[in-house]
Amino acid sequence: MILSAIEALNEANGCNKTSISKYIESKYGDLPAGHTALLSHHLNRMKDTGELVFWKNNYMKPDPNAPPRRGRGRPPKPKDPLSPGSDLPPARPRGRPPKDPNAPPKPVKPKAATGRSGKPRGRPRKMARPTGGITTGTATTTSAVPMTAGSGRPRGRPPKVKAATMPEVSVQN
Repeated sequence: MILSAIEALNEANGCNKTSISKYIESKYGDLPAGHTALLSHHLNRMKDTGELVFWKNNYMKPDPNAPPRRGRGRPPKPKDPLSPGSDLPPARPRGRPPKDPNAPPKPVKPKAATGRSGKPRGRPRKMARPTGGITTGTATTTSAVPMTAGSGRPRGRPPKVKAATMPEVSVQN
């Protein structure tokens, strides 16, 4: 039905899907509800098998002596034909090749002195603070939050200080 519709419409640039559908409806009358889905499926199948050529949103019959149309991009390289008597080298396996167990060990290079002063690299470690703390001779007050050993101040945010609530005194005259 599709090929007869394309032949009957006989357009120079081919026929689009709607013109093919309208021709089939006018010729065959009552069609099933899934006609458009079936038409799309069959047009795609015919395009894939080569029965139809799809060009610029139109379907047409392939010209037998027309050169094949290429897609966009660079054309593929031509392959060199191999003689029938030549053997192919075995394909290399994927991944890193295994180490040769018979290979001699590599010589170990001595590390050159880089002129360092002997100090270790990076930031120096923290020194431990004395546990007794610094005493100035005055008595210290204790806070509501327990202090950690060896630190001068407790960890975290200090607690909110509640304002002292004073009772209201009424004055009478």
